[in-house]
Formats: sequence, C-alpha cells, structure tokens
Amino acid sequence: MLQANRSAPPRRLRRLLLIAAGSLAAVGSTSVVPASAHAQAAPLPLAPPALKDLGRSGDHLTVTIRNTGSSGDNRTYELSCHPAGGDHPDADGACAALDRGTRWGKDAFAPAPQGGFCTMQYGGPATAHVTGTWAGRRVDARYDRSDGCQIARWDRLVPLLPDLRAEGQRA
Repeated sequence: MLQANRSAPPRRLRRLLLIAAGSLAAVGSTSVVPASAHAQAAPLPLAPPALKDLGRSGDHLTVTIRNTGSSGDNRTYELSCHPAGGDHPDADGACAALDRGTRWGKDAFAPAPQGGFCTMQYGGPATAHVTGTWAGRRVDARYDRSDGCQIARWDRLVPLLPDLRAEGQRA
C-alpha cells in the first residue's frame, strides 16, 4: 500500500499558490517567490505606510511671505509639524493643509505642470519661499500669483500661505 507524502502541499494548493504568485508579478512585483518557499515568505505590504504613522518629528519649514499688500502677512514664519509648533499664526491649520497635500508618490510642493493651460489672471505681486524638510525630503519651493495655475497652487497651501482670495471667493 502506498502512503501519501504529507509534507508536500496538495496539488490544488500548489496551483493556487502559483496563480497568486503570478498575480503579484502582474501588478508590478519585481520578484516572484516560488510556491515551495511561499509559506516562509513575509507578506508584501499592500500600501505604503500612512505618513502620520511615521512620527515625522523632522518636519520643519521656514516660510517667507512678501508683497501681499498687508504688512501683517509680510514676514518670515517658522513651522514645525508632528507636533505642530513654531511662530506661524495657524500652525495646526498649516500642518493640516500640508498633510492633505502629501500623498505617496506626490510632492506637496511640486511646481505647476509645464505646458498646462492656465487662465490669464493676475493675483497680485505676492511671493512666498518655503524651505526646510517635509516628509523626509528637502524643500525649496517658490510661489507667486502670476496666473491661474500659480494662484491655484498657492491656494492649495492656505493657511500655510496667507489666504489672498477676494472676500467673495473665500470658502
């Protein structure tokens, strides 16, 4: 009488493991674990860790605002996040705006896309310069309000940058 080899997985299980390994390769995995070693392999993360979970105590920015038309807005602020601090007038709101704009694979400080269609409107002479470290990356970003794309880029970072929209347009 023949005895079955109990240490080898059943044929159906091996087939399912091979299908699963092939599926992982199809969605961009650069390596496939053989079915025989699959039981020892650690599970692959399905998504990057949430930025808030990383305890980013090194988030520190210097924000310089000029030519806003309001002397109270023309100054340099220091901002730290996680936890919020510094002399920015709305540190909690500024950190929240940055957190909303920070996504895996995206730069919250990215320039407006080249070649985009921007409205020919002028938002005033205000400029901003943001330097420091955010999400583990160096930041050296400049802002102005010279056209619709630049105005939208500025407004996405309110209240890190002052809200310069007309009273009727403020949310």
